[in-house]
Amino acid sequence: MTPVWDLALRKRLDAGGSRFELDLSLRSDAQRVVLFGPSGAGKTQALRMIAGISRPDSGRVAVAGRVLYDSAAGISLPARERRMGLVFQDYALFPHLTVRQNIAFGLRRGWLNPRRGERAPEVERWIEALRLQAVAEHHPHQISGGQRQRCALARALVNAPRALLLDEPFAALDKGLRERLRQELLALQQALALPMMLITHDDEDVRVLAQQVLPLDAGRVAPQDGRGLAAGSASD
Repeated sequence: MTPVWDLALRKRLDAGGSRFELDLSLRSDAQRVVLFGPSGAGKTQALRMIAGISRPDSGRVAVAGRVLYDSAAGISLPARERRMGLVFQDYALFPHLTVRQNIAFGLRRGWLNPRRGERAPEVERWIEALRLQAVAEHHPHQISGGQRQRCALARALVNAPRALLLDEPFAALDKGLRERLRQELLALQQALALPMMLITHDDEDVRVLAQQVLPLDAGRVAPQDGRGLAAGSASD
């Protein structure tokens, strides 16, 4: 049976003045995988390599049976063709665009901004699904942290991605909002049956969202404790 995640990533990295080699392997049928570990462990770099933003020195990336990168076979699809929905830690919303335009930007090739009056069906679907109707014409600085997170999520989903990749999506939110949005993200992932990989160093994210945990430390999969977390890791 073809695994959901078939990863073998190797890359020499520099982090905080230290050099180490990221060496990550995973074959898993889990729909929700969490990369867990301290800052500088290589989690974000691994996610960027899966998305196609960064290139491994060697290895393989296959998601849901589709090969995205294989150094031995000479395969390296560009990020746009991989159809990975990526949500950055700071959400990376364009401050001069409205919520609707930010979401619509995910449909665009190139750097032309969507016109303010456009109403694409795919965009309207996610505005409604993620309850952004009331702020659709607002700019990012005019909306709450939770609304910004949902806007970034809608932009990642508007292209019907094959998988969702999230880099600490709750880090900038207060505790109560994090609790609510974890449940919303879990319900959305289950409804869409969409493979999801999430970076965190928060034990609670692991407890609620993880079907499988991959603890990283200095680029390597770390020993795990009884909870499936990296031994000696600290939570928020």
